[in-house]
Amino acid sequence: MSELATNHPRLIIPSLGSIYAALGESAETILRVAAGLLLVTHGYGKILNPFGASGMVESLGFYPGVFWSPLLAATEFFGGILIAIGLFTRPAAFAAMIVLAVTVYFHGIVQAEGLMGAEKSILWTLIMFYFVIRGANSHSVDARLGRQF
Repeated sequence: MSELATNHPRLIIPSLGSIYAALGESAETILRVAAGLLLVTHGYGKILNPFGASGMVESLGFYPGVFWSPLLAATEFFGGILIAIGLFTRPAAFAAMIVLAVTVYFHGIVQAEGLMGAEKSILWTLIMFYFVIRGANSHSVDARLGRQF
């Protein structure tokens, strides 16, 4: 069958196909767990001082800061935990994606760093977008429960 008929690209080294097939889901799990845990570490300082970012969020136009700052902390810290374990993956990734999209605006526009300053935030936003669309795989609490959003 041709490449178009099967919708699978022909590999330059066909013997690697079984390796790719065997590790594909594991690689996705590693990305999800790593992204979640890194989000947890980023939110850890904020969860210890949930009102500490009040001034920063107000400078971005989110009033009142005493509401948005703890929400930011919870989204990063608890959302990261949920993403890492794969529980409520899509809603947690969606919330994180929104937070990270705001950081794109913050670094790219507010701090006038342009693309070079926003590139990490753009990458993180797209990683969260992937998990919003894809959800968690079979290596997740969502899969163990047999339900996903």
